[in-house]
Amino acid sequence: MLHVDIPTLPEIRALIAARADACVSIFVPTTPQTQQVTGSRIAFGNLTRTALHQLEAAGVDKRRRSLLQAELDALGEDEAFWRLQAHSLVVLATPDSVRTFRLATDVTEMVEVSDRFHLKPLLRAIAFPQNAFVLALSENTVRLVEVFADLPPSPVRVADLPKGAADAVGRASINNLTQNTRIANAEGQKALLRRYARQVDAALRAVLAGRETPLILAATEPIGPIFRAANSYPALLVEGISVSPDRMSDSALAEAARSVLDGHYAAEIERAKVLFQTRIGQRRATTDLHNAARAATFGAIELLLVDIDEVLPGTVDAADGSVLIAKEAGASSYNVIDEIAGRAILSGAKVLAVRRADIPDGAPLAAVLRYPA
Repeated sequence: MLHVDIPTLPEIRALIAARADACVSIFVPTTPQTQQVTGSRIAFGNLTRTALHQLEAAGVDKRRRSLLQAELDALGEDEAFWRLQAHSLVVLATPDSVRTFRLATDVTEMVEVSDRFHLKPLLRAIAFPQNAFVLALSENTVRLVEVFADLPPSPVRVADLPKGAADAVGRASINNLTQNTRIANAEGQKALLRRYARQVDAALRAVLAGRETPLILAATEPIGPIFRAANSYPALLVEGISVSPDRMSDSALAEAARSVLDGHYAAEIERAKVLFQTRIGQRRATTDLHNAARAATFGAIELLLVDIDEVLPGTVDAADGSVLIAKEAGASSYNVIDEIAGRAILSGAKVLAVRRADIPDGAPLAAVLRYPA
């Protein structure tokens, strides 16, 4: 079983803004198979030592280094913690705190040391989350199922959720109406289904409020379109599961949902690439690192694609966004691509961490701007 904890967007923003005399970012591939996790623990220990050597070389206070080492050593020796892992582990540590995130996606083993955290590998986890909710809805029944990347799906208890359309409207059936014509019967049934859809939507608010997790609707006509019209959850995907869910198990729903998610994310990347090409002709797009850094500093980026694997050590000036590339990584520098992405997020831009092949011109980043440069 995978044990996953993905940061929320507010958590990411707080981590982007965090500054300390020593910020250590450690990324380790792991495994949910407890008996094979020893290699990950060894790698974590090696990366910890690398980080401490870099901090010593940078002249960070010995007492502060000792505090940080104590925190990381304690984590490395925590047997209970290492028994519960996913496919990768992210450790973000300062002498005063340690944050960990277990991801269902793979990461490249690395350690970054600076006055801020390296967060780009986490951005893919929040931009393309592999978990979702599936609303299995029909006239006869309704249920909410949470779907994970590599975990079994889990039914979600929703207070006040009606058992079905008849229960929602207080009738024995919504198909035995008393109107005299077939048209009147059809219109009457739609009116009852609208009441049903509104009750389902109202019940879901208590569970979904404040979330950004994708919601996938599994339904057929006429209830599917009727619910979409009543829905108030912004993250309901346009794509859905267009078969009756009545006889689908939770596992079957999860399998169909993963296919919907894959298609949704692939389409999102394609839309971003099309938008970039459109904006190029309007002088509102760039793949130039220096231009993108200045745009991020002044809040001019609307959409940013960044290469999830690119690490370019250096600094970005806080005032004018000028970039200075470092000869090698060290405690006095940080990943410039990561810094540009962080500034873009803090100014409200949408950031997609993708593979290099998905970025126009094969560049390490591509920015769509809010106004002409």
